[in-house]
Amino acid sequence: MTVLCVSSLALVACDSKKEQGKNDQGVLQSEKENADILPYLNIQEAQADYALPFCEKKNCIEIDIQTIKTQDTWLNQWIANNQSHVIQAQIDSKQNMTLQQAINAFVKKSDAWQEEFPKNKAFELHMQTRMASQRNQYVLLQVSINTLQADVTIKERQYFFVADRKLKKGLSILDVISPNQQNQLNTWVQEKYAEWLAKQDTDVKKHAPKKLYWGQADWFFDGEGVGLHYRANEIVEDATQLDIYLSKEQTQKILKPEVFQKMF
Repeated sequence: MTVLCVSSLALVACDSKKEQGKNDQGVLQSEKENADILPYLNIQEAQADYALPFCEKKNCIEIDIQTIKTQDTWLNQWIANNQSHVIQAQIDSKQNMTLQQAINAFVKKSDAWQEEFPKNKAFELHMQTRMASQRNQYVLLQVSINTLQADVTIKERQYFFVADRKLKKGLSILDVISPNQQNQLNTWVQEKYAEWLAKQDTDVKKHAPKKLYWGQADWFFDGEGVGLHYRANEIVEDATQLDIYLSKEQTQKILKPEVFQKMF
């Protein structure tokens, strides 16, 4: 009887350890899953931090930059860097500038334009910034601008940027596409490009590239899938805007599985 009792106690002890082991594994798995989930961004709209030079002219430069601030320090800097990129794009500059440096360069261009002829108007730049989408660690930033430069007015020109908050990295479309699916994406892009090009005027068709390069294009994601964005005049002068949307099925086929799982 004593031997049987000891054996029974040993079995109970073993079962107890097994159960504890399962519980510990469950806790570790739960902690890992929670660690993979970043906190939702607390977004606050704000005026960007920058300074403009004192102006004594009748027609002074107008710059108004509305931005967003979050609890993520890295993301705030990434947003400012992209705003600098957008401002530089208006004056054909691609340097590694801070937001203030980009504004200074824009002001300098405006001053040079005004010096050419007394009646030339100073430049204007109005920027709106918003977080268009958040999916786990992936965020989509949208920057919209209205400008007046050299008497040319641009309304609602859009720029898109995608970042991985976990990796603290801006992402190009090539970063999220499965390497063995790049040819498939290229096929779809060229098909959409051919359809778009057929609707352009003769002069645009004459000067447009035969194939569309998409590796560095602005890209976005929404509830359905990913897409590419080309602004008016970006592909070729006088061309219209081009937006290429992929369906959810197409997106799932070309995206890296780990990206698709967390983005959609």
